This record gives sequence, structure tokens and C-alpha cells, in this order.
Amino acid sequence: MSDGAVHKVDAGALGARPLRYYDFFMAAFVAILLLSNLIGAAKLSTLGGFTFGAGILFFPLGYVIGDVLTEVYGYARARRCVWAGFGAMLFMALMSWVVVALPPADGWPDQKAYEAVFGSTWRIVFASLVAFWAGELANSFVLARMKIRTQGRHLWMRTIGSTVIGQGVDSLIFYPLAFWGDWSNAQVLTVMVTNWAMKVGWEAALTPVTYMVVNGLKRREGLDVYDSGTDFTPFRTRL
Repeated sequence: MSDGAVHKVDAGALGARPLRYYDFFMAAFVAILLLSNLIGAAKLSTLGGFTFGAGILFFPLGYVIGDVLTEVYGYARARRCVWAGFGAMLFMALMSWVVVALPPADGWPDQKAYEAVFGSTWRIVFASLVAFWAGELANSFVLARMKIRTQGRHLWMRTIGSTVIGQGVDSLIFYPLAFWGDWSNAQVLTVMVTNWAMKVGWEAALTPVTYMVVNGLKRREGLDVYDSGTDFTPFRTRL
């Protein structure tokens, strides 16, 4: 397929056809996921009197890339990226636990700081893994189904609508699982709704960038994938 010629195809017709940029977007998706949890999650910041977790600035970029993957390459390939991200997060959690648990060498003074940064509780790790998996798959499913319903029109409606659902599922799972009983009910609800609104707003603000990336990728790949015959089960990694 030549650059600039975009052909409408069903996802099932792609098979194992090599795609020019898919692996780069998978790598970016997993990298953003890991770094936003590893670097951003442990820091609280205050700007303009508003306090928030620093990871919220970058974690929504994973949803933007998830939208791009689903829109350009189809639900099955986006699902494959979600499972890759899930596996990477699981390994990161295991590695963090092992490294933090290793006894520090005599004279090494930074164990407490290391525990503060990398020593997440298993409750939070479990909540994060489940929320990410469910939220990302819900996001991709809604976007793929909306694409069929709208016959490929109104990309902005699909990306924002799928994020409203996907981030909603993520927040509804993560905050109660991670903090119910440790925080008051009002705190859980307030943080859950506030962070959900910020993530959706961030996605909406990045809509022009999403349009640019999606349209450019479709021209480069020479295809526009529709999931008319796709098996939408989340428990599958094969294409």
C-alpha cells in the first residue's frame, strides 16, 4: 500500500501482516505506563493551591496512545498492548518488591528513601493492575464499537467518549480497592471524581494531537481498520 492511499479494511483481514509503526506505539504505550507509575505515582505536587499526584500529568497519555492503537490498528492489537503493559507492570511490581526487600549493605544510607519511593503496598499494586487492565480494555472496546456505529466519523466523540468510560472504570476500581477503609468515604469519592475529571479533561485537550497522529498513521500504513468481525473477549492475546 502506498503512502497517502487509505483503504478501509476489517481487522480480521490483517492477520499477521507486518505494520510499519505498530511496534513503536506498543513500546511507547508500555514505557509511559511504567514511568508514570514508577516516577510519578510517589510524588504529590501543589500548583495554584491544587494538590495532585504527579503521575496524573503523564498517565493519561497512555489512554491517548491506546486510542490511537485502537483507531488505527484495531481492538485486537490494542488488547495485545494492554496485556503487554499488564505483564510489564506485574514484573515492575515484583522487581520493586525484591529490590526493596534485599538487605542494604553496611554503610549504605538510602534504604528508607528507597522504601518511600519504591515500596508500594500490595493492596495498591493489585488495585493499580486490575484498574489499568479493565479501564484500558473498556476504553478500546467503546472506541472500536463507536467507530462501527459512526462509520468512522466524529473521531473526537469516540476518543473523548471512550475515555469517559475507560477512565471511569479505572477510577471506580482503583480508588475503592486501594484506599477504602484507610481514607474516609468522602475522601475516596472526592479524589476519585477529581482525578477522573482531570484525566478526561487532559484527553479532551489533546484531541488535536490525537487527530494529527491518527490521520498521519493511517496515511503511512495505508489502512483504516474496522472491528466488524472482531472477537471482543478481553481474555485473549492472539490477533
